Amino acid sequence: MRALVTGGGGFLGQYIVEQLLARGDQVRVLGRRDYPDLVELGVECVRGDVADAKIVSQACAGMDIVYHTAAIAGIWGRWEDFYQANVVGTENIIAACHEHGIGKLVYTSSPSVTFDGSDQNGIAETGQYPDHYLAHYPRSKAIAEKMVLKANEPGKLLTCALRPHLIWGPRDQHLIPRLLERAKSGKLRIVGNGRNMVDMIYVENAAIAHLQAADALREGGKVCGKAYYLSQGEPVMCWVWINDLLKLAEIPPLTRKISYRAAYAIGWLMEWGYRLLGKYRSEPRMTRFLAAQLATNHYYNIAAARHDFGFEPTINIEEGMRRLAKTL
Repeated sequence: MRALVTGGGGFLGQYIVEQLLARGDQVRVLGRRDYPDLVELGVECVRGDVADAKIVSQACAGMDIVYHTAAIAGIWGRWEDFYQANVVGTENIIAACHEHGIGKLVYTSSPSVTFDGSDQNGIAETGQYPDHYLAHYPRSKAIAEKMVLKANEPGKLLTCALRPHLIWGPRDQHLIPRLLERAKSGKLRIVGNGRNMVDMIYVENAAIAHLQAADALREGGKVCGKAYYLSQGEPVMCWVWINDLLKLAEIPPLTRKISYRAAYAIGWLMEWGYRLLGKYRSEPRMTRFLAAQLATNHYYNIAAARHDFGFEPTINIEEGMRRLAKTL
């Protein structure tokens, strides 16, 4: 297969690229920077933004499949930035797939597209999109996911969307470094009662799922036009796992708490203040979305991914933590 990976220089994207290369696929990457490490592996790199339709078209030319992982993630920022990267970027990808006769599109979505701030206890993909979102990121991802699933058309373009939750592992430059930095500086508190359960997925497992879903995208297949939750299949207690992570980095465990109600109120005030001051490039320490993510249950039923394309985590949490510990 000739595969394009958008965001192929990112955390998840790199692992997808490596797994594609390992099985003999030809790989091209579209990203906003140069990636000399990928070039050394034999990857063709196209530098550009997914919001640029011309660049996207050039990157898609000659491809058989697109893995669309590129996105702007975050708890704060301008709607226009999220819209351009996550919505317009996805529109450009779909248009380029049609233009160049690409048959398959695998979209990296997020479980947050169905998150309304309340507990999600073992829910399946039948859950509805909420009417209101607490942040621009899940709203923009939901719009993009709907477009991808709607674009599924037998004989032209087969699509699916994957919703990996809390991707972690070696080479992460966002989630884990930020957790460690905040803990070291004393800015991290347990939000809520500290017993909320969450799903997560080790990065190599998330990458494997993308290849499995892609292989299952075939005419008349079960995967076409559907969205799937992905996780380790065993939720963990959020703050216990965070303290296990801090222990790996030799950082004292968290003990101080703040109630969910107080954190949510602080998040609302910070959002209001940052918006009033026009501060969109820096990020508030707390937002309503972040408070809800840190205090509520959010774990998912992955039976559909197991049944429809054979997904099964091959690296368990304990082994993943051992591998991560070597990099901290």
